[in-house]
Amino acid sequence: MLTLPLAGILRKHLPNAKIYWLGQPYARPVVEACQYVDGFLERAVMLQKPEEWANLRIDTILHVSPDHAVATLADRLKIANRIGTSHRSFHWLRCNHLVNLGRKGSNLHEAQLNAKLLGPMGLPDTFTLEELSAYYGLVVPPYQGSVAVPADKFKLVLHPKSSGSAREWPLANFLSLAQTLPQDRFEIYVSGLAGEGELVKAAIPALFELPNVHDITGQMSLPEFISFVQAADGLLAASTGPLHIAAALGKKALGLYPPIKPMHPGRWAPVGPEAGYLVRELNCRACRYTPEQCACMAHISVDSVSRTLLDWLQVPIEERRA
Repeated sequence: MLTLPLAGILRKHLPNAKIYWLGQPYARPVVEACQYVDGFLERAVMLQKPEEWANLRIDTILHVSPDHAVATLADRLKIANRIGTSHRSFHWLRCNHLVNLGRKGSNLHEAQLNAKLLGPMGLPDTFTLEELSAYYGLVVPPYQGSVAVPADKFKLVLHPKSSGSAREWPLANFLSLAQTLPQDRFEIYVSGLAGEGELVKAAIPALFELPNVHDITGQMSLPEFISFVQAADGLLAASTGPLHIAAALGKKALGLYPPIKPMHPGRWAPVGPEAGYLVRELNCRACRYTPEQCACMAHISVDSVSRTLLDWLQVPIEERRA
């Protein structure tokens, strides 16, 4: 998600270019929702069929995610412009345009770091996060599923788990939050993979006994889920794909983060006009190696999250949609 703004920047400055996205299959639905991308190329297929590169007449490749196999093939095929970070030794031999881009110690956001790769193309490479949020270009069809989305209530998606990709807020806090929020103002939807839903149900079964809480875990394909997020009003999650999708769609998006580099919001905060985050203001090292018992995440209080969500209601839903 945080690479997607590159497509919008490229389209703005190179309106006649063909823009292809090389990636893993799981990313296809998100990429294909971007109006600036002309085609999705599956990594495994393109590595097995190098002749496809010639058919597409590719003249420039941006190695946003360093990949030795892809870099080697792009070099062998003599793609004219091969751009990558100088902080990968295999790029020294495989790329002919190197950017002094070190992510580990940088104070820049991930989306800003990605934009630095545009420099060798003679394009702008320095952006604020507000500027980058305008370049997602997601076009999503209306949600047409069976889950009810009442127009007179704030539709809040809770995404408690992260498939192990991020530090998570304690599940008990999600239950306390749902019990705290006024039921006549919020309609709540719990999202996630089917297995994650089972974990949530086992840990906090009382969550799904609340009359305004709906279980949508494991019930939607990714394209349908993206449309559902578009139909919702806000989303709460750790540093996950759904959080960034909501931010990119211009939804209220609240991320919960630890203050630990490189997981901190300075690097991975959601980017969007209505996006924000909560983080413990502490230079913490104690729980760096204890992800299952992260005191930094537990320190984010239910009250602080509840206050933020209630603040979202200061602007009437009808005016937000106007």
